[in-house]
Amino acid sequence: MYTTAFLDLPHLATASGSVQLPGSKSISNRVLLLAALSQGTTTVHDLLDSDDTRVMLQALQQMGCVIEPATVVAGQPLRITGIDGFLPNNARGQLFLGNAGTAMRPLTAALAVLGGSFEMTGIPRMYERPIGDLVDALRQLGCKIDYLKNDGFPPLHIGQPDFSQLSDTPIPVRGDVSSQFLTSLLMALPLLATDRDITIEVVGELISKPYIHITLELLARFGIRVRNDHWQRFVIPAGSRYQSPGDIHVEADASSASYFIALGAISTGANDQNGIQVLGVGQDSIQGDIRFVEAAQAMGAVVESGPNWLRIARGAWPLKAIDLDCNHIPDAAMTLATMALYADGTTTLRNIASWRVKETDRIAAMACELRKLGATVEEGQDFIRITPPAQPSDWKAASIHTYDDHRVAMCFSLAAFNPAGLPVRIEDPQCVAKTFPDYFEAFFSVTQASRPAPVICIDGPTASGKGTIAALVAEKLGFALLDSGALYRITGLAASLAGIEITEANAQAIADLVRSKAITFTPDHRVLLDGDDISLAIRTESASMNASRVAVFPAVRQALLQVQRDFRQLPGLVGDGRDMGTVIFPDAPLKVYLTATAECRAERRYKQLISKGLSANMSDLLADLQARDARDMHRAAAPLKPAEDALYLDNSTGTIDEAVQQVLTWWEQRQPFGSNA
Repeated sequence: MYTTAFLDLPHLATASGSVQLPGSKSISNRVLLLAALSQGTTTVHDLLDSDDTRVMLQALQQMGCVIEPATVVAGQPLRITGIDGFLPNNARGQLFLGNAGTAMRPLTAALAVLGGSFEMTGIPRMYERPIGDLVDALRQLGCKIDYLKNDGFPPLHIGQPDFSQLSDTPIPVRGDVSSQFLTSLLMALPLLATDRDITIEVVGELISKPYIHITLELLARFGIRVRNDHWQRFVIPAGSRYQSPGDIHVEADASSASYFIALGAISTGANDQNGIQVLGVGQDSIQGDIRFVEAAQAMGAVVESGPNWLRIARGAWPLKAIDLDCNHIPDAAMTLATMALYADGTTTLRNIASWRVKETDRIAAMACELRKLGATVEEGQDFIRITPPAQPSDWKAASIHTYDDHRVAMCFSLAAFNPAGLPVRIEDPQCVAKTFPDYFEAFFSVTQASRPAPVICIDGPTASGKGTIAALVAEKLGFALLDSGALYRITGLAASLAGIEITEANAQAIADLVRSKAITFTPDHRVLLDGDDISLAIRTESASMNASRVAVFPAVRQALLQVQRDFRQLPGLVGDGRDMGTVIFPDAPLKVYLTATAECRAERRYKQLISKGLSANMSDLLADLQARDARDMHRAAAPLKPAEDALYLDNSTGTIDEAVQQVLTWWEQRQPFGSNA
């Protein structure tokens, strides 16, 4: 997951490949709560690991559930031993639920029926999301719920209920604000375990019916078969009791599928037989958002589907503008708003009032950010109307504010395919952690840029600090990192391990050897050679010396040339070395030549060695650095020198942070976002 302040997406041209989707947030949190309320142990497979599921798991553990393992581990099922409808004695606590509506609302209802003493808290945005209609319905039953700040909104305090006045009268709940209110009641009221039916009556139009369908399907899996009377009355039969189904699999998220369905529709050619394949959700999905496929087809997408997969390619181009009632796909409909940027005409999305009370006011947010790109947008209380930029020249490079809303961030990644060839900046990309932590990694895995991914080259002599600075710049931008020095250290080490003397006569043998090796740089910064961890072995002084010796051989440099170029990837790369800007990436948009006096570099190396408990001599280190500089600058193959268009950065007296900031400033000056950033 990218944790940078922003993520710059280069202009993208095409997309192809397969994406395995994470589990559905809506299904994941429903399954977790139902398992927690049930008798028996439920083994949950393919659970989504996200911010929303993490806060739900923490809350369930505070309620007394036994969960093994305590957190989601990739590839492992989760075992939940339920409380069988009863809280432990003196159950109490403060439950922090972030901005997870799928946790706050159902847990509020369940705990209000179960009793105990709980404070329901979250982030400030949660305190702006209405919950009054749900609280009103629960209070009519005899539940004890108090507002801790503003009436109608969290935070809440839940106390012991009094059901002595419970009657057969239907329990009314508004259906036109959020379907989560009805879902919450449907999951909580079986806990009353009465000897009579319990009826819920929807007041007004029920929005987001597909999400209620998910709830009803899952309730049935846990032993509760609710009677649905035309989506206006729901009857929970007398004697209902939660019972674990044993094993349950979480379907992949159909809302998340929408971004890749759109990706196929706007980025793959009509003759592309592969297109985008989405794995984990298909035509048999119980999620209403699978009907996004119909909307995408109406706009021109070509979609094939199977029981657990979809395949999408571009059909009509430009896309066709649509006028659509989106009540049945409220979350996925946001993706249609960015698809509208590529449509011929004006697209209108209607009946989306629920957008106003989501993670942010999504109608206002989408309107604002679409306008930044050059679109003409009209918004109403329950609709949005989008007219794309008339000409490629009318598009604008935009920095997209994401409002701590995962769906805003994911939707606007699609704007990187704009016909003007402009990049797009996504602010706060880590907000996707709510439902799809690895979204941008998945997005980059199937997209291809219109030109090679951008590279920042940082060259300079040994001990100038280029490795440290390059790593920090890469971290700030979310770029991949190429430590070319490590590749030469690996080469020298591989030769030593193979018993090959590092001489000019053996240069070709060393080059052939390194070509045959599997070199891996892991996400946790380990270096593997044919599967063996050599992270420490390549950081010794002898390894550094050997790196300098093998680097003078043209055959070795040629062998490593393509290896280094293969590191180039989306969204970008920072490479440090001796010839990044002159030989490896001569087309890099930013080249920095980092230098420092030999005396300064020798002193840094001396302090570094002493800090590691190694003996060192300043005079010897200075002589060694000067000898290396001479060798590097006068070698026949790619001598050390600044690229003609490199910017000089003297690192003799400044701090590392100052050097990093200077590189970032130079990079920002090359971006088109300007005051919009």
